[in-house]
Amino acid sequence: MSRAKILVVDDDEKIIFAFREMIKKDGYAWLEARDGREALKVVETEKPDLIFMDINMPHLDGHEALREIKSMDETVPVIVITGEGNVQNAIKSMKQGAFDYLTKPLSLPKIRQAIREGLASRQVPPAKTVRFEADVTNRHQLIGNSRSIQQAYKMIGSIATTPNHTSVLLLGESGTGKELAARTIHFNSQFPDEPFVAINCTALPETLLESELFGHEKGAFTNAVERKPGKFEVARKGTIFLDEIGDLSPNLQQKLLRVLQEREFERVGGHSTIPVEARFIAATNQELRKKVNEGTFREDLYYRIHVVVIELPPLRDRHEDILMLAHYFLERYNQKLKKDIRGFSDNALDLLQSYSYPGNIRELENLVERAVMLTRGPVILAEAFSDLSSVKTREESLPIASTDFAESRDYLLNLFEKQFLTQALQLYNGNISAMARGCGMSRQNVHRLLQKHGLAFEPSSLPNKKT
Repeated sequence: MSRAKILVVDDDEKIIFAFREMIKKDGYAWLEARDGREALKVVETEKPDLIFMDINMPHLDGHEALREIKSMDETVPVIVITGEGNVQNAIKSMKQGAFDYLTKPLSLPKIRQAIREGLASRQVPPAKTVRFEADVTNRHQLIGNSRSIQQAYKMIGSIATTPNHTSVLLLGESGTGKELAARTIHFNSQFPDEPFVAINCTALPETLLESELFGHEKGAFTNAVERKPGKFEVARKGTIFLDEIGDLSPNLQQKLLRVLQEREFERVGGHSTIPVEARFIAATNQELRKKVNEGTFREDLYYRIHVVVIELPPLRDRHEDILMLAHYFLERYNQKLKKDIRGFSDNALDLLQSYSYPGNIRELENLVERAVMLTRGPVILAEAFSDLSSVKTREESLPIASTDFAESRDYLLNLFEKQFLTQALQLYNGNISAMARGCGMSRQNVHRLLQKHGLAFEPSSLPNKKT
């Protein structure tokens, strides 16, 4: 039996060397190319069984080469490799027919697993899919290199090209980016120019929510002075995104089930049926299976929306993505607030990486936005995140990147003030009244300064000091 032939396409000599050594050692036949043009010649003459290909290459980039290769041999698995961990490359590659998507740095176990899965896929011919070339705009991108978020990228890239009758359920805690994921699916679908309509099930009472979803006829109820189209109608061939679906009332659960089953509905007070052409995407941060068992969520609706499920991981499980996200938000708010902040101090980064983020990505974004707004110098210091009181960090030194004397002076004064208050707390064992008397300040002023520096205290936890 002949050996499987593996082609690696990359203009980085180090990547080529690492792949060559591993692939030959594992007993596969080695093929290589340094750019997209050369790769097309090798594919035509050598007929490789599996291809690893970089995105950023001279002459013909990976996306263009991928299109050409798939037109030559639709069955060959192409695994895209890149150092850019963003959703644009992931979705574009998956939509163009890539088998998988890996980010640098690559580990040998990850490469070997991709080889096994890629070669195994040759045994099953892929179903034909329609591919679309629209890119995701910067307003609708997910950021991260972690394995869990990369899995979400792949799912989004795969589902985006399916017909609109395929429902999607997005699961994840508040702030993990469920609506962003829904918009990403929409803007990579067959109909990205059609409306994306979002509605929150907890934002309106049941009667108004029913009218919002399905519309109403004139005179259907008090104040219904004219016909109003509902969200399913407004969405046309686009997407309707129903957030917090776990809070939907039993009555609306039943009506929604009928809409998803029959792909049609009637306006409130109406009798004619209106076809549903939009894709339905639901999201929740609740355990729907548990609600089904408790009798508060219909089991038939649960299975109707539980067709394609994408789980968005909490930020505490994406530790390696925190700094990437922080710098992404820094650049966003630099532009939005017209600032020129160059980065974070080491201790600021320590704080960001050590925090657990109960509010997930939304909380991180809010923290960075506020820090950008309040920072006057070129570097965001740990003081900007002083309310992360559950995180302890080492004392900072004067930021080398700052050349502004006034900023450096303010920084030193703040540092001295914080150290003085910390020592005074220990000296008086957390007794604010005694501390105020000993320092010649009022209790109100002491409380204000403690709050300013984010100094929480527990008298029982402070070491006793002898005077």
